[in-house]
Amino acid sequence: MFLSRLFRAPQKRPTSVVGSLMAICMVSVCLSTSTSWAREAGVEATISVVELKQLPPEARQTHALIHSGGPFPYRKDGTVFGNRERLLPDRSRGFYREYTVATPGSRDRGARRIVCGGKQRQTPERCFYSADHYASFKRIVQ
Repeated sequence: MFLSRLFRAPQKRPTSVVGSLMAICMVSVCLSTSTSWAREAGVEATISVVELKQLPPEARQTHALIHSGGPFPYRKDGTVFGNRERLLPDRSRGFYREYTVATPGSRDRGARRIVCGGKQRQTPERCFYSADHYASFKRIVQ
């Protein structure tokens, strides 16, 4: 019986208003999802890449501290980065964390930061370097 249903020729059904609305909703969900993926891919494509060895020594030290779990010299290190500038790919709140990169001669934290994202703090999926307090980012690669 099951096989006879499976191999039976499809029958034409009259189109209903509800069926049409469901199809329209499904298409709009797919389009909005693909639009967000395209936006994320577009954001990712605009971010340049920098090798870890090309970063200033203070940034390499901060990167090593992130991967070892600290301790961090600044109280704000490891706090949630909100991505308000929307220069990094969209992720849920709490995905990104920020860390200070010491600036020699600066009396405060300075403008340099590393922002890492991922579920595990010590093994982030990606890290980004900003030398200008979040005005621009470079993705750090090994």
